[in-house]
Amino acid sequence: MSIGVVNSYTIMEFVNDKAKFDSFVNEWFTTVDENGDGKLSCDAIRRRFGMLLPFGSESPPVQESEEIFKRFDEDGNGALDLNEFKSLMTEIMHAVARSIGGSPIIVVLGKDSLLMNAVQHELATLSSSS
Repeated sequence: MSIGVVNSYTIMEFVNDKAKFDSFVNEWFTTVDENGDGKLSCDAIRRRFGMLLPFGSESPPVQESEEIFKRFDEDGNGALDLNEFKSLMTEIMHAVARSIGGSPIIVVLGKDSLLMNAVQHELATLSSSS
């Protein structure tokens, strides 16, 4: 784990870099797609996203998970494909950016977490422009 400083700009610049964000989403999709069939079940998403909850929390409530799943399962086939998963991840990142706002905050970053990728992207962008 690492400590980083982020704000909404950090997150939005990462999401807006289509190539980097798509690569990140593809990696996460592969990680969550436990059986490699190119489709994510509601249970698989609930298990994986339970890791994003505060320490000691249980997995997301089933009803909430199912509602989120229904919203992003655009074709109604009972599973999220890569594009639907990307929509979910984009919405999550936008929500995090809105909640943080423009003021920098100090956060603990997991090794391959959403925010760690955003911070690494910002650092790479800053170092390449120097």
